[in-house]
Amino acid sequence: MAHLKKICIVATVPVALRAFMLEHVNKLAETHSITLMANGTEADVVGMLGENVRFLPLPIERQVSLLSDLKSLIALYRIFSKEKFDCVLSIMPKSGLLSMLAGFFARTPVRVHIFTGQVWFTKQGIARIGLKNLDRLLSFCATSLLADSPSQREFLVSQRVVSPSKISVLGQGSISGVDVARFKPSAQLRRDIRESLGIPEADVVYLFMARLTHVKGVPELGQAFRALAANLPNAHLLVVGPDEDGLDGRLKELMVPFGNRYHRIGYTQVPESYMAAADVFCIPSYREGFSLATIQAAGVGLPAIASRIYGLTDAVKEGVTGIFHRAGSVGELSAAILKFYSDEAMRKRMSKAAELRAHKDFSQAFIVQEMYSYITSLLNKAR
Repeated sequence: MAHLKKICIVATVPVALRAFMLEHVNKLAETHSITLMANGTEADVVGMLGENVRFLPLPIERQVSLLSDLKSLIALYRIFSKEKFDCVLSIMPKSGLLSMLAGFFARTPVRVHIFTGQVWFTKQGIARIGLKNLDRLLSFCATSLLADSPSQREFLVSQRVVSPSKISVLGQGSISGVDVARFKPSAQLRRDIRESLGIPEADVVYLFMARLTHVKGVPELGQAFRALAANLPNAHLLVVGPDEDGLDGRLKELMVPFGNRYHRIGYTQVPESYMAAADVFCIPSYREGFSLATIQAAGVGLPAIASRIYGLTDAVKEGVTGIFHRAGSVGELSAAILKFYSDEAMRKRMSKAAELRAHKDFSQAFIVQEMYSYITSLLNKAR
């Protein structure tokens, strides 16, 4: 392994490595030595380890803590200085800032961060200015940057967070692309999940699949469905994901008029199963990077109802693979829900278009090759 280029991939939590970097690690490990770092243990990334892949635990907290963050920065600097990595690649805001700072001081030749959405986008006042300046500091310390969608790249450039020459996008967007062998229509999965939930085959199922948080627009989604309950006798809302903001009680209360047509599932490791059982994907977020879940759902044949924000405007093609609404507008969200319910021909047309676009423009094999070529090119230039 001594002759291989040394790449360190850093995330705040191991789940980000598994969700977004698994295929990239497998490809990069063919010709490079990979070190994974996150706040966890080897058991958290067991499926990612191999001959050229190892794991180092990193004491780093998701929440801001000046003392803890300073300790993490010093730990990273010491590791980078000792290991002499050729490249540091980071994902997630906290690990990105600390990794780029530590890499800058340790003089790591190639320092790359992947932007997946800005925390400060929905903030106001001092909080927005402070967090935005931290992203500027991160960008200054990096040698190269990636955005997970063209519209996010444009936003960061327009906000003067990064210079245009420093930031790129892989293909048409996303971090890891869609595994088209996994995310595709399945009549069998559709029958199985619908039977288990007591949903008739002909009924229309709207799927929300994400963390339950205010920023994902969960309360507004509940309000929109509640307002339409009497007009949608054959519609179902299927909500899948962990509740991170204590919203389950409020959502259940909002959905009382929907009765047994509201279905709640927690965290799942088989998202494709619930996608296969649905007809329309709902993502009414206030803040989003390039939404991989939206493209995965498209691969299964689900058109989307999405808020018109950067990131989602790349994941959904207006009037072709979905309908947009203003973030926070319950009225526009309700109108989009009703449109998909009443216009079956449109629903089927957009379903086919979504599947074709996901498999053609966002296949995982293409994005993984793009990342490999990008990192290898940077390493060759640094040489």
